[in-house]
Amino acid sequence: MDNVIVEVAGEQHLGYIPEILQTIEDATKVRGTGIAKRNPEYIASKMREGKAIIATCGEEFAGFCYIESWDHEEFVANSGLIVKPEFRGHGLAARIKKTAFDLSRKRFPKAKIFGLTTGLAVMKINTALGYVPVTFSELTTDPQFWKGCESCINFDVLLRNNYTRCLCTGMLYDPVKAASRNPLGKPVDENVWASVVGKLTLSEDS
Repeated sequence: MDNVIVEVAGEQHLGYIPEILQTIEDATKVRGTGIAKRNPEYIASKMREGKAIIATCGEEFAGFCYIESWDHEEFVANSGLIVKPEFRGHGLAARIKKTAFDLSRKRFPKAKIFGLTTGLAVMKINTALGYVPVTFSELTTDPQFWKGCESCINFDVLLRNNYTRCLCTGMLYDPVKAASRNPLGKPVDENVWASVVGKLTLSEDS
């Protein structure tokens, strides 16, 4: 996978949007759990704002993720993480996720970074980056974020539980708590990172 480029998306990548959305839809059908749907205009806005990560192999689309901010930039989510089937099993999801995480830390250094996931692979990636499992009460209360869950096939579960729990696990990276655990700011050990996420197969969101 050395020939796959992972970078911040821009105007030059707008042509990939239909394939990105189709890949997300296909993955949702295959795995039987939800990814919040987004329309083409929304994904385009993320690319234009420099808030999306794309992976390409030559001219071929390979993977994608975008970031969103909530509660006046108190919270940031890395959302829509997807890898095309033919590129899975080579650690590409981890590369995309880490690039999105680094971009989030750069753009919103004081924000708490969170995600919802049903996948063990994403949980391992998040854990390696410093996330911890949390209850939904510790995540954003912005209704616009939770409105995005309405397109998930499991939304009825979330609704029945009054937005307190669902099939997803909430995970949170708190920069203040992370700094107290690691006062020297030492980055994740590359050997540890490789051992945790090096060969994970991923077909779901973050």
